[in-house]
Amino acid sequence: MAAPETRKLMAALGESRFVGGAVRNALSGWAVRDIDIAVPMPPDESLKRLEAAGIKTVPTGLAHGTVTAIVNGRPFEVTSLRSDIETDGRHAVVAYTDDWEEDSARRDFTMNALYAAADGEIFDYHGGVEDLVAGRVRFVGDAGVRIREDYLRILRLFRFHAWYGRGDMDAEALRAAADAKAGLERLSGERIAKEMLRLLECVGPVPSLRMMAASGVLPALLPYALQLPRLENLVLLDAENDFPPDAILRLTALLPDDAAVAAAVGERLKLSGAERARLEALSATGEKIAAHLSAADVRRLLYRTGVPRFRDRVLLGWAACPRGAAAIQWRMLLSIADGWERPRFPLTGREAMAAGVKEGPGVGRVLAAVEAWWLDQDFLPDEAALMEKLKSVIGSPA
Repeated sequence: MAAPETRKLMAALGESRFVGGAVRNALSGWAVRDIDIAVPMPPDESLKRLEAAGIKTVPTGLAHGTVTAIVNGRPFEVTSLRSDIETDGRHAVVAYTDDWEEDSARRDFTMNALYAAADGEIFDYHGGVEDLVAGRVRFVGDAGVRIREDYLRILRLFRFHAWYGRGDMDAEALRAAADAKAGLERLSGERIAKEMLRLLECVGPVPSLRMMAASGVLPALLPYALQLPRLENLVLLDAENDFPPDAILRLTALLPDDAAVAAAVGERLKLSGAERARLEALSATGEKIAAHLSAADVRRLLYRTGVPRFRDRVLLGWAACPRGAAAIQWRMLLSIADGWERPRFPLTGREAMAAGVKEGPGVGRVLAAVEAWWLDQDFLPDEAALMEKLKSVIGSPA
């Protein structure tokens, strides 16, 4: 509120208020990432006032009344007060208004329908502050009506409960979500992925996921034999070892060990190529790892897979174990990985061809055989010993 960029923007707009997440997080003592501003004027008037103040604007969502204002490189979403005229379960036809309470009535949860003036005065039309303090995620108005307006609110309910809720979920909201779960089919994979991955990133996602499972919402999204206990163990390991939450790793822990299932989920959620590849590789049954590996075996695995993949496999293996089992051994594997520097295999195709291998696929096959021997010897043979091995491989019958 005291930042010069914010002051300049609010002064340019005149009557305006912070709204939604910025207010909610500030009241909760959480970091504020995105700042949304609500204004009681149509977007063309917002643009006119911003441009008059020399503030750069980007028409990011004019059809829905939103313009992005950029002050000293910092973006702000400026949205006109609105009321819903027509909804279809995902999108709304809106009309602009200058009535703050009317605008608040179209928002999803009471804790998201909070406004704050530039001087910090809070405007709360639906008991949002009380719900925020109580850790109660409650819809504005009738929960069933709000969900039918936009079925994405089903997933937002569970995601917000995971981040801000305490204790049992609001009973009316949970019933409404369960009753409307068929509407999830209308959502795009990208929107489902955004909500699910944000839910999985929170400190304790499992209670919300269990409620999703009991309500039938989670099976509607992921109709597989899910492994909630393994995910729960992974979440506890993150907390105990101060590991940052990793949504894709947690999704892997939740899913069965089946690369085909992982591929189907990656496609449904429209994950990035890198996310899909990681999910599928870690879900393959051959990717499991044991706690009691020798140091040489660990080094070979690190060489073959790289540190990130090895760490993923260790954490999934650890999470699959009973609580407390082989904790020292699992930590040792991670410690070895943290100090690992990959040695360089000294030979190249040039040495192979100089030794008599004809240019072509045979070069790769010969080098792979020598490299495998080098790994079996724990990387100890030097270049001279490798050259001798190379000659012996070349001289061996195919």
